[in-house]
Amino acid sequence: MAKKYDNDFKVLIVELLKSGISVKEVSEEYGLNGSMIRRWRSEYKTKSGDFTKKKELSQEEKELKSLRRELRDVTMERDILKKAVSIFSKSDM
Repeated sequence: MAKKYDNDFKVLIVELLKSGISVKEVSEEYGLNGSMIRRWRSEYKTKSGDFTKKKELSQEEKELKSLRRELRDVTMERDILKKAVSIFSKSDM
């Protein structure tokens, strides 16, 4: 199970990076994965220092997500129907 880190700890790590300490040094000192530290740094920039905020989706992004989900479902249904047709057509011969 993944370990959860609180907002204050993440901010502390990012502030250490801002002070000039390298990702490698922070990673070794706190026992954290370097890629996780880099992700925290980029999230800190996009979320203005608050890791608790969820990313707000615009109306277009919500619609796009919904359409992609619908496309995935319809594609899956089509593939199932193709397989069923091929199974039934073979059994008729």
